[in-house]
Amino acid sequence: MEWLSAENIIAVGTAVLGIVASLGVLWYERRVPRRTRIGYRVQLDTPVSSAERSGRAGVRLGLFQDNPQLSDATLVLLRIENDGSQSIADADYTGRELHGLTAEFTSRTIRGIAVTAPRGDEHLLDHFTPSAGLRYADDNVYLPRVPLNHGQHFKLLVLLTGGQVGDAIRVTGGIRDGGVFPNRGTTPDDTPPLFSRASRLIIVLLTVCVVTLASIIVIRDDVRPPMGCAKGALTVTGSTAFNPVAQELADKYVKDCPGSTVRVDSRGSREGIQELNERGAAAKDGSPALIALSDVPKTDGFPRLREDPVAVSVYTLVVNDSVALPGLTIDQVRRIYRGDLTRWNAPELGGPDLPIILASRKSGSGTRDIFQRTVLGGEFEQADSSADCRGKDNRRARVFRCELDKTDRVLATVADTPGAIGYTELRSGTMPKGLHPLSLDGLSASADTIAESAYPFREIEYAYTYGNPPADSLVSSFLNYLLRGSGQDVVRTHGHLPCSSPKGQRICAGGAVGEGSGLPAGGDAQ
Repeated sequence: MEWLSAENIIAVGTAVLGIVASLGVLWYERRVPRRTRIGYRVQLDTPVSSAERSGRAGVRLGLFQDNPQLSDATLVLLRIENDGSQSIADADYTGRELHGLTAEFTSRTIRGIAVTAPRGDEHLLDHFTPSAGLRYADDNVYLPRVPLNHGQHFKLLVLLTGGQVGDAIRVTGGIRDGGVFPNRGTTPDDTPPLFSRASRLIIVLLTVCVVTLASIIVIRDDVRPPMGCAKGALTVTGSTAFNPVAQELADKYVKDCPGSTVRVDSRGSREGIQELNERGAAAKDGSPALIALSDVPKTDGFPRLREDPVAVSVYTLVVNDSVALPGLTIDQVRRIYRGDLTRWNAPELGGPDLPIILASRKSGSGTRDIFQRTVLGGEFEQADSSADCRGKDNRRARVFRCELDKTDRVLATVADTPGAIGYTELRSGTMPKGLHPLSLDGLSASADTIAESAYPFREIEYAYTYGNPPADSLVSSFLNYLLRGSGQDVVRTHGHLPCSSPKGQRICAGGAVGEGSGLPAGGDAQ
């Protein structure tokens, strides 16, 4: 069988090994201590005899003199340590009291205490003050909220009377995401291993999996192209608003599929559809190697064109930064484009003393069609009155308006012209400096919330082919890459909502967003 190749067997074997290792991790996590943990152990619990108190031991310890009250005295050395995997801060102690831990010496009375810390951690002793909660009473020592890094410890030397050696000793307290537990696994001053035996085994297994799979990828020299790659030449035309997406898609496809050439020639939605229809009608061998991207659906005059929804494109009005307005109402936008409002300092707007300059798209632009249909309520824009957006050529015109053939030119003009306003598709991180987007009726353009928002300035982006291209053609391969392949990730990163996504499917299934709003879907602007 072709499947039973050495590389496939190794790949499946390492995958199984990885699953086993993962199950081992789950098993291990159920058995190991919680990550935040304080452990304690009794390192010394011994009586102090009268001979020790009056002889050499008394001199050596420096703690005792002949005293009848200490005839049954005992010494306890208690080690308290952070033996979890995370550091413990003072805020991790969850008790309501000032102190953090309580050491209880059952049936014995505390006569005195001393605290020691290892060399290098002497700063811990600064926390053991009465103001921090250190005190003792009867059989309890109350310890402050001492911050401990992983592996840090301190020792508590306690002089007690009454009771017997070996009486119960325990430490209690609340620790966030963990607790306080007696240690039983190591001898008093041993350093616990960084990883347990089970942890080391799991790490080795996972390392073997990763190294083996990486070796397969590096050693293989017969890297196959993505499924569905085709050779040949293809042209993508149409929408200039969608041009950044189309260009990146073309570059990635050519890189992934050697032997293919994809040229992007964006001229506008209407011109792209018209070119596709003309070349398709003239082609003798079926569908031409041409895909037209359009911001609006085609009209009934192109029955041979096949339509595929690509993404929900969100559009926004943009204004030069000289106009410090965050947004407009749709009624204000319509009055501006109708010529009722011609300066930004109009009382209804409250902006600067600058003329309103409309940087618009030329007739045939899908973006212009969408703007007129969804924002202007089906009204056409006024005739242009300026050739360069710098001066008003027709001083009798109601509006100061120029027309530009590409979205990038609209953005550049608005950014460079004080008082200018225009419209564009929402671009992810590619807006030029000098302008900012405007909200509409308090709603901002966002591909993330477009499925739930009533934001009106949006439309579906379509891909058109002439009839059904052959399944093994570059047209079919690129279209599949755009609609269902990794090309959808490119669409998403540019701020569009793919029609293949769950939210996008609900919108794209309903057809053109602006249908029935006053301008027939796809109606030409004048």
